[in-house]
Amino acid sequence: MSSHRSPAVAGQFYAGTKPALEEQIEAAFEHPVGPASVPAVSTDGDPPLGLISPHAGYPYSGPVAAHGFSQLATTGRPEVAIIVGPNHGRRGRPLAISGATRWETPLGTVTVHDDLRERLSSAPGVEIDESTHAGEHSLEVQVPFLQYLYDDQVPILPIVMSRQDQTHVDRLTSALLESVTDWSEVVIIASTDLTHYEPAERAHRDDEAIRGAIESLDVASVMDAKQSGHSMCGPGPTAVTLAVAREQQIDSGTVLSYATSGDTGGDMDSVVGYVSAVM
Repeated sequence: MSSHRSPAVAGQFYAGTKPALEEQIEAAFEHPVGPASVPAVSTDGDPPLGLISPHAGYPYSGPVAAHGFSQLATTGRPEVAIIVGPNHGRRGRPLAISGATRWETPLGTVTVHDDLRERLSSAPGVEIDESTHAGEHSLEVQVPFLQYLYDDQVPILPIVMSRQDQTHVDRLTSALLESVTDWSEVVIIASTDLTHYEPAERAHRDDEAIRGAIESLDVASVMDAKQSGHSMCGPGPTAVTLAVAREQQIDSGTVLSYATSGDTGGDMDSVVGYVSAVM
């Protein structure tokens, strides 16, 4: 396995230096679209099992993402963060766990949870393949928020879903349920953006169904929406997280924030939708 993964989108999706990135994350927490303040980090309590988080450039989606990480910070520190995201590059293994031992960002390095990786990679259809992660931003942009809150104290398990059909949703869900022994210590971060490049009014209308599906943990509606032409890019990671939550006897999800790139960037004619939710 490779020793570490260097950042692929530092200086593009988020600031490329530590001081600038810390300032950018604080600005996301304090943004009018964000939770309004930097959270106090608690080490007590039970963190949420699942977090739905967007993955655009921080100036656009950062304030929405900050809602979920604020909730995570105030409800306890997870022992591991499983980050599941789509493959925007299209090439790669269907379900690929990072082969790196550490991931690097301008805020430092964070360990990949090797024991959980080994257990999960023994499941049918789940592979260790670092090449699938090369250049992919959807998982990487979640890591600096975790580092800002917890430094290097929360190891990660990054998983790319190159295939997001029902078969691979079921495979990854089963693999996670069989591999994780104590869900009270784990948070799954599902990385997705919602409607892409539509007028703001249409994005709000189209994304309402996805928000409802998240709140009701309705896996079928998430998958059906994509089949019906909804342009969300991470239906697979979202569906996996909802399915695991249902299996762990969680009744519902909570949408913490919804906004579009128009709310943070100003252009309402062609927006991307962002949601932050917990369960």
